[in-house]
Amino acid sequence: MKLLTHNMLTSHVKGVTKGYPLLIKATEVKVNEVDFNPQFISRMIPKIEWSALIQAAEGLGHLQDLPGAVAPDFESNEDFLRKVHRALLEVEVIEGCLQCPESGREFPISRGIPNMLLNEDES
Repeated sequence: MKLLTHNMLTSHVKGVTKGYPLLIKATEVKVNEVDFNPQFISRMIPKIEWSALIQAAEGLGHLQDLPGAVAPDFESNEDFLRKVHRALLEVEVIEGCLQCPESGREFPISRGIPNMLLNEDES
């Protein structure tokens, strides 16, 4: 699961009002090189919840030089775009789980795929 995916997932357990951001508990993380596409990253940045990205990258030990805030000139700042690209698309959780911040419910991640299905009594 890439951090881009994580940034858009939320818990939909019945009764949960604050199911975002999910806490990542990773047992296996890999960094895989992905072709840099500055246009894609530029289009994604306004859709990203920046504080959740920072928290996730830091929790996985992959914060590196990712700044605490979006650069004002991000569209033309290639260095900034490359740092965001690395965090969003190259850092990948292979095994572990995502934990709902309110209910504590854990959603497993297996072979890079988060399972967000709820049990019948949770929906």
